[in-house]
Amino acid sequence: MDAKKKEKEELDVKVGNIVSFDDMIGKVEKINDNSVIVDLTINDNFDEHEMFEKTVVNHKRYKIIDDSTD
Repeated sequence: MDAKKKEKEELDVKVGNIVSFDDMIGKVEKINDNSVIVDLTINDNFDEHEMFEKTVVNHKRYKIIDDSTD
């Protein structure tokens, strides 16, 4: 098993988890080798700010706040 695949399997994050970063929250949609892609539309103030619906967050920059995958 190569090192990248092993690291990816050891991550606690799963698709559907809610993560927090930079005073925002997002729902994980995809897990990459070094980052996750999150949906920002779950933020209460999403419509008030001009931001993209999705963003990429490095694994070192987020914290899992809800690990349910509903």
